[in-house]
Amino acid sequence: MTDDQTPADDVADAAEGAEPTLEELQAQVAEWRDKALRAAAEAENVRRRTEREANDARAYAIQRFARDLFGAADSLERALAAAPRETAEAAVTNFVLGIEMTEKALRTAFEGNGLKRIDPQPGEKFDPHLHQAMMEQEAAGAEPGSVVQTMQPGYELFGRVVRPAMVVVAARRAGAGADSGAAKTYAGAGGHDAGGAVDTKA
Repeated sequence: MTDDQTPADDVADAAEGAEPTLEELQAQVAEWRDKALRAAAEAENVRRRTEREANDARAYAIQRFARDLFGAADSLERALAAAPRETAEAAVTNFVLGIEMTEKALRTAFEGNGLKRIDPQPGEKFDPHLHQAMMEQEAAGAEPGSVVQTMQPGYELFGRVVRPAMVVVAARRAGAGADSGAAKTYAGAGGHDAGGAVDTKA
């Protein structure tokens, strides 16, 4: 402290020296804003990762259980297809009705757990991601490469195919590489990759 400075002057000088500049304040704001954005992004990433892992675990558990029930669903569907629709016997009518209710309850349980049925109708375009071609055959009026018949429905779980639908595909026109009048069996029958090449030995 000089002779002509008072203690009050020293306090004022110290206070002025401690005050941050506008640039320093802006830098601090930008730094804290960046930290806040990074923390928010990290929290969102953790939330998404946790949700994805939980969905994967749930889907895996459902998939294993559903595969065990596919056979039962197929058997119920075949039983309904073969069941007599016109009969005077009340016992038979009630039996068929019971099968229908059981099959419907099973479908409802599938849908409630994210299992979606893949059941292409005749005329739909063959999709190798959803369908498995078991054979191709000549079909009058059918577009080549379209589904002629569904031999067994498929299922997908949360957009992922668990079992492709097994279908018969309309053959190409004569002169386009198809053998006229002959049905060709596709490779991949029995659960291999969907949409395999044609097995010309069949």
